[in-house]
Amino acid sequence: MISIAFFNNKGGVGKTSLVYHTAWMFAELGYRPLMVDLDPQSNLSIMALDEERLEALWPDDAHPETMFGAVAPLFGGTGDVRQAHIEELSDALGLLVGDLALSRIEDDLSTEWPRCLEGRERAFRVTTAFWRVIKVAAERHRADVVLIDVGPNLGAINRAAMVAASHVMVPVAPDLFSLQGLKNLGPTLRQWRTTWQQAVDKVPPSISETPAGQMTPAGYVLMQHAERLGRPTKAYAKWQQRLPAAYRESVLGEITVSSTVVQTDPKQIQRIKHYRSLMPMAMEARKPMFALSPADGAIGAHQTNVRQCYEDFQKLVLEIAIRVGLTKDARV
Repeated sequence: MISIAFFNNKGGVGKTSLVYHTAWMFAELGYRPLMVDLDPQSNLSIMALDEERLEALWPDDAHPETMFGAVAPLFGGTGDVRQAHIEELSDALGLLVGDLALSRIEDDLSTEWPRCLEGRERAFRVTTAFWRVIKVAAERHRADVVLIDVGPNLGAINRAAMVAASHVMVPVAPDLFSLQGLKNLGPTLRQWRTTWQQAVDKVPPSISETPAGQMTPAGYVLMQHAERLGRPTKAYAKWQQRLPAAYRESVLGEITVSSTVVQTDPKQIQRIKHYRSLMPMAMEARKPMFALSPADGAIGAHQTNVRQCYEDFQKLVLEIAIRVGLTKDARV
């Protein structure tokens, strides 16, 4: 299962929008993507679904059709994980719906993590709960790729999400806060990967299958970069030039000996502009920005931006497919 977590512990970089548009572009290019909303704030689900549908999925009592509903029996002590509801957004694109109630299981996930190193059965069942739900859903959806949205923190929910991820993609903004976020994220991600690799050697016989927890860094996406006459504005240029070294040192654990120009950095997957006026239209139409039509209000100069947006995300998705080893010939 190719599963990509979009992860940065600095919020406000456009991560959820990136997941949403990337998933729709995968579908546009003939793949079968599955989005998974593991952020308790559920912004991905809010972006994808209208209020009436969300009200039905989040009633006042139990939420059986959300990700929380799928893992609730395990964390409530009444059973194990159950089959998750797949919200069909199109013939090819599915969504495992998020839930604010996911925040309730944070303590349990935190408690059981170190117990995996002791080989305890429940510890492995709890830590792999997300992965097991996603794996079954991906098989049912016949998904080629799973895109996981997580919250901007280094908590236990995100750690369990990373265990379920074969690859990690980091959205970054050209500012001081994103660089500081990389310095926090990178070492933590490497520590989680190392700990899980140690834990899987102690899996009890009662556990038949566990995720590899590869968390392989696929690269970073420069979000909302500002340009004037084709060049980064002075305010952003300073931080853009520091991103290549920061990513290598913090996320990859490399010692950098020379500077790399951000425009030619092979670790940079793509640069995504801030399509300011298109996002409100896209939210109103419940569709990606690159699919907006004149009927949605995208007329005149907006249509030029729509075409540019399509090209940007097409390049992004084609590059992601190469980096994670996903080709049309290899689709499930």
